[in-house]
Amino acid sequence: MKRYILLVFILLFILSFFISLSNGAVKIPVDEIINAIFSKEDNINRQVIWNVRLPRTIVAGLVGVCLSLSGAILQGVMRNPLAGPNIIGVSAGGGLAALILLILFPEFYYLAPIGAFIGALLATLFIYILAWKEGALPTRLILAGVAVSSLLNAGINSLMTFYPDRVAGVISFMVGGLSATTWIQVKMILPYAILGTILVLLLPTKLNVLMLGDEIATGLGLNVEKTRFIFIILSSLLAGAAVSVVGLLGFVGLMVPHIARLFIGSDYRYLFPGAIFLGGTVVMLCDTVARVLFSPMEIPVGIIMSALGAPFFLFLLRRNEKI
Repeated sequence: MKRYILLVFILLFILSFFISLSNGAVKIPVDEIINAIFSKEDNINRQVIWNVRLPRTIVAGLVGVCLSLSGAILQGVMRNPLAGPNIIGVSAGGGLAALILLILFPEFYYLAPIGAFIGALLATLFIYILAWKEGALPTRLILAGVAVSSLLNAGINSLMTFYPDRVAGVISFMVGGLSATTWIQVKMILPYAILGTILVLLLPTKLNVLMLGDEIATGLGLNVEKTRFIFIILSSLLAGAAVSVVGLLGFVGLMVPHIARLFIGSDYRYLFPGAIFLGGTVVMLCDTVARVLFSPMEIPVGIIMSALGAPFFLFLLRRNEKI
């Protein structure tokens, strides 16, 4: 049954891909999209598809994959349904590092994914150190993450205050936007997304064991702290890669793993692939809505995600009042 649900997720992913390519200021039929992709005939549709919509759709899909996997990992490692890269400070760490590069060293923009990964990793390590007391318990990790996130956001706001002349180019970064996406962003995120996804898909069994609790996992021969640390590094890599190209896009890592879990269960052998395809689907569709809702004017995809994610977060909070 789970394999059939995964197949449905894959079909939704493909459908969303073509919906994203088809819709915008100019609507392009699917047959013309396919012709524009595979034909060498130079026309306006080919220009629109290759230079505007295809890179943007690819980046939207990859961002959804990265943030969804990052959120699924954090929720498993911390055994807390409210964990997510934007909630506990992982995204803020990556965002601060990326903004430092984009604002202070714009000539090194191509290093943004590496900078965001380092920032996300350092933020995560800092959270881990703050939460450590004879082990890093999930509750302490969440509380430390919220505190660190506030501190990092203060750093982001300070940058924007001290360099107001350079802020115009990073407004969409703060909300999470894909309006200026080109093939440069595809090249920036693609290697990190592929590497992180492959590594995550090799380790679902370890996270299943970790979900049983520290004592049981240790009894089964798992090095709990080492495994938790590895997953946190992978989460930082994925979140940092996404943040470097789309900015501080929230709620994807919180919502998608929960939605996937409702349909496919908590077994990470199926949850990881489910989160991959569902995450890409959600971000591609939300970006399409952001393009056409007030056409010809676009709004950042982060606004759509926040409009969906905030009520979802409150729903989870009410559902898990004991957390």
